[in-house]
Amino acid sequence: MTNIGWLIIFCEIGFWIFVLAGLITRYVFKKNKLGAAFLLCTPVIDLILIVASIIDLKNGQQATFFHGIAAYYIGMTVAFGHQMIRWADQRFAYKFANGPKPQGKPRYGIERARIERKGWIRHLLGWGIGNVLLFSIVLIVDDKERTQEIYNVIYIWLLVLVIDFIISFSYTIFPKKTNSTISK
Repeated sequence: MTNIGWLIIFCEIGFWIFVLAGLITRYVFKKNKLGAAFLLCTPVIDLILIVASIIDLKNGQQATFFHGIAAYYIGMTVAFGHQMIRWADQRFAYKFANGPKPQGKPRYGIERARIERKGWIRHLLGWGIGNVLLFSIVLIVDDKERTQEIYNVIYIWLLVLVIDFIISFSYTIFPKKTNSTISK
């Protein structure tokens, strides 16, 4: 694995360490401002990742799959990060601060289909942000031979996006029904 591959892993771990530190500080130690500060540090991790990727490529490294994934990691963090932190925050509030019990996702019907569509739209947003970053990297590096792998990553992620579209919108076309609805 390349150095950038390891950096992606460390950034993912770091993201969750800051999220957990923020939530533990907020709910266990009752330090709301410090907890919020930890949570606000999560975008810094993304900034470190993209800057390191650009520096790596500008210093002559050949683009790898991991450089492409770094950009999509950031795109998905922007698209899903707030939602993931809110999900974790609700569970911590319930467990440590007598907050309301978190509600799970609907499992059936129109509401489930709506949630699946919204999830795909977030995925599309993350893919778009990742592509803007990737094309920016290609322009900054300005070496088509060394950045060719980035285009391969774009095509692979496009395939993932199409598969996610088919699955997500299948809930709209074929809504999942409860067993009691099926037997009637």
